[in-house]
Amino acid sequence: MNTIDYFKLQAKNLHRDFKTQTPLVDKTIGRFQYEYSPKYFQIYDIISDFDIDEQNFSLMNAQHVIANIAGFDKWGTLIKVSASKLELAKLLFEHQDKIDLISWNFYIADAQSMNEDEVDAGMQVEIFKQVVIEDNIFDMVIDSYLIKDDYL
Repeated sequence: MNTIDYFKLQAKNLHRDFKTQTPLVDKTIGRFQYEYSPKYFQIYDIISDFDIDEQNFSLMNAQHVIANIAGFDKWGTLIKVSASKLELAKLLFEHQDKIDLISWNFYIADAQSMNEDEVDAGMQVEIFKQVVIEDNIFDMVIDSYLIKDDYL
């Protein structure tokens, strides 16, 4: 599966999780609350962090959220970046329980500062594979938007 197809699948999975929505009437406030039975994503965290309109969530909204989680401002940006930037985004997305995007960007900024040279996306992919996947040097416990083992 190519990287764009991977992110399309993630958007579809997020949309599927939203479709598990069951309205519950909250009599104390006189309006609906929603309950979900997600399989792929931590829906309640996504709703909170991305200010989701639960009544009007479309596949296009899911694509936008996936692009944001992957580090892009919108879906249109995600589908237009280079192959190495997409690969890095996929690695960050898949391993968001090990390192978050902000920490990764700080790590790369420090590496660039120490080496006085820019680290391009292709090199970042190789660094990521070594320090995050193989060596796991970050030793972080991070909340993830993914329900692990079910999203691949």
